Amino acid sequence: MSKRNFRLSALIVAVLLLTGIVSGCGGLASNDIKIGLLNEMTGANATMGTSAANGAKMAIKEANAKGGVLGKQIQAVIGDNKSEPSESANAMTKLTTQDRVAAVTGVFASSNAIAASSVAEGSKVPFLAVGATNPKVTVDDKTGKVKDYTFRVCFIDPFQGTVGANFVLNTLNLKKAAILVDNSSDYSKGLLAFFKEAFVKGGGSIVTEEAYLQKDQDFKAILTKVKAANPDVLYVPGYYEEVGKIVKQARELGITVPVVGGDGWDSPKLAEVAGAAALNNTYFTNHYSVDDTSPVSQAFVEAYKKEYGQAPDAMAVLGYDAANVLIDAIKRANSAEPGKIREALAQTKDYPAITGATTLNTTHDAVKSAVIIEMKEGKQVFKATVKP
Repeated sequence: MSKRNFRLSALIVAVLLLTGIVSGCGGLASNDIKIGLLNEMTGANATMGTSAANGAKMAIKEANAKGGVLGKQIQAVIGDNKSEPSESANAMTKLTTQDRVAAVTGVFASSNAIAASSVAEGSKVPFLAVGATNPKVTVDDKTGKVKDYTFRVCFIDPFQGTVGANFVLNTLNLKKAAILVDNSSDYSKGLLAFFKEAFVKGGGSIVTEEAYLQKDQDFKAILTKVKAANPDVLYVPGYYEEVGKIVKQARELGITVPVVGGDGWDSPKLAEVAGAAALNNTYFTNHYSVDDTSPVSQAFVEAYKKEYGQAPDAMAVLGYDAANVLIDAIKRANSAEPGKIREALAQTKDYPAITGATTLNTTHDAVKSAVIIEMKEGKQVFKATVKP
């Protein structure tokens, strides 16, 4: 081979390699705008993560059908945190450094969201959490400063805990509460603290407080202590897998008092684990109810049923809302550059989301109403809406 031909061959190889590198770096050479969907696709909270991802994918599909955003199609890049904080950090690292997404939405569990936000802050990529309600998601627990790149579309636990406490005190008219807390969960511990503060302030008393860990199976020892304390209500701010087992075993031990909890209950699997009869006389605070009769909500429910063959839960709606808020921010930023998207997110005001008009406040949190859900024969029944 002549020197000239060798140099030409080398140049062609170099160009091909460079093309491969560019196309592999987050699609920089493509016309797509990449958005990361980081959720609990497997593990203990898989039903919620899958719902959030489904809602987001539907929002992206609708946006692409209307021409996309900024003249480009939106590409969803899926990340699975496996319902674990360490895996949440790993998945966020991949999305921001390898996939080179413009922004990320998703994550239900607060512990997972806190881990993901640390990576997002370091990478300077906007992260819009879907259902993580602990205040530490958007505000640094050590410094007290609002995180620059982390936001959320859901209410936070100081509000949710107060709503739950006031419901027990003023609607159920009960004053003696026993509490079971998941000591491995930032969500559970945070919601407990805010419920307890509001409940005691409102004239209630805590007769016993017991702890368990996520993935525990047998709760009869701590439930025996609860029964001995003779409460008139049991508050369980946990996730559906453990909550289902707790309610089932509580009823088996003869604990018939109302059981109340938070949005971590919202899964069709709750009734599978607990049994429909055991869940009678139980209630939980949530973000949304499919019984919402507004035309916008009902249109969404029908579209979701058509897309996935089942009714949406609150995480599906929040996933849909979050993706749309993010798409709206990209439009207003007129850019897919992460820093500009962050600025637009911070200015979000009165976005017409399915879960209600969404404004992101100074701590990057959404201020919106909560609903009370009652379980009857294994089905969710809307009971009340509570405004902030």
